[in-house]
Amino acid sequence: MNAGPSAVVFTAVFLLGGIALVLALGLVLANKKLHVVEDPRLDDVENMLPGNNCGACGFPGCRAFSTALVGGETSPAACSVSDDPGRQRIAAYLGVDIGQRQKVVARLACAGGANVARQRALYSGLPSCRAAAAVGGGGKSCAWGCLGLADCEKVCDFDAIAMDINGLPVVDEDLCTACGACVEVCPKQLFELHPVEHRLWVACRNLEAGEEILEDCEVGCTACGRCAMDAPDGLITMQDNLPTVDYAQGPATRVPIERCPTGAIVWQGPAGPEKGRESKKVLRKKPLPPAAT
Repeated sequence: MNAGPSAVVFTAVFLLGGIALVLALGLVLANKKLHVVEDPRLDDVENMLPGNNCGACGFPGCRAFSTALVGGETSPAACSVSDDPGRQRIAAYLGVDIGQRQKVVARLACAGGANVARQRALYSGLPSCRAAAAVGGGGKSCAWGCLGLADCEKVCDFDAIAMDINGLPVVDEDLCTACGACVEVCPKQLFELHPVEHRLWVACRNLEAGEEILEDCEVGCTACGRCAMDAPDGLITMQDNLPTVDYAQGPATRVPIERCPTGAIVWQGPAGPEKGRESKKVLRKKPLPPAAT
């Protein structure tokens, strides 16, 4: 005798309900067995942090940094955004030393502002370095130079970057937290993060050798090699026509900057970049005329 429609529906509902019940019980048991008890201090530590989630500490956000702090994997000093009282408060709460952190800042490898570097074309479009770079490289005669449209300034959440009168970003070492936002946003890859003690700095990315580059930028590196010759052994080597500083060789010295004819290698002093005695002094304040075509 065939079952009626109602019996078929009842059987189907019963089977599906049974399967759902078994699955639900399985999930409950799995949750109990696999449940990880979270340290109650995590929320407290996270609330003590600034909450910028900038990653300057080396962890992907404040929650991950809190987990590392509670787990003893790092120290409160690793948070460059927090102030000293904030770091001390975290250390006291966790019962650990505040630790030490070497101050790291963003450095710009370009000194070619509008008063020393020429434009080969007029860019008219979105006021963004990335947008300009996508259109023929941005219009600057030097293919490696800063485009001056302030993407780095806009993405800095700490007001550590300001554009000067010549359209060149200037980093405030006191405000910089080394979050790396400027490094990521620059289409010319002109920013790097360095310990503040790295005072010897190559402020140029030009890879062409010879004085022809000076027609495009008066402060460009010509690959003359004088800095490498004058530096202590191993401190500076010429790579791809550009001096490269090996900071692992020990404390740097101002000697390599002294004979640089263009001031492409500088000493990052408290008041800003300092050029050597033989570097050409730049007095011009107005923008250079466009490059001849």
